[in-house]
Amino acid sequence: MQIQVLKSKVHRAVITEADLNYVGSLTLDEDLMDAANMIEGEKIQIVNVNNGERIETYLIKGKRGSGTVCLNGPAARKGAVGDVIIIISYGILPFEEAKSFQPTIVFPKEGTNKL
Repeated sequence: MQIQVLKSKVHRAVITEADLNYVGSLTLDEDLMDAANMIEGEKIQIVNVNNGERIETYLIKGKRGSGTVCLNGPAARKGAVGDVIIIISYGILPFEEAKSFQPTIVFPKEGTNKL
């Protein structure tokens, strides 16, 4: 049996931009992606702490060191600049391996989205 488990999380990042006219996804500072062990194109879940919205999309690399967290396309309707979000990705592992797997969790500095 295989199960889906938490692989990576960026906990309490702040939305810096929302671009309704961009073709879907979340643009994320490449430093945060690296720290959280996430890659461009990876499926993610975004949980908006301010309004309770939960959406699925994928990642696009943002400028390294910029602190960028930008909701793009329809996702831009699910949050506003200044909202606090949690960015989550999952992996599929064999059941026994999942028992000891340790996810990567990143806590950006409050208000800066930097490490």
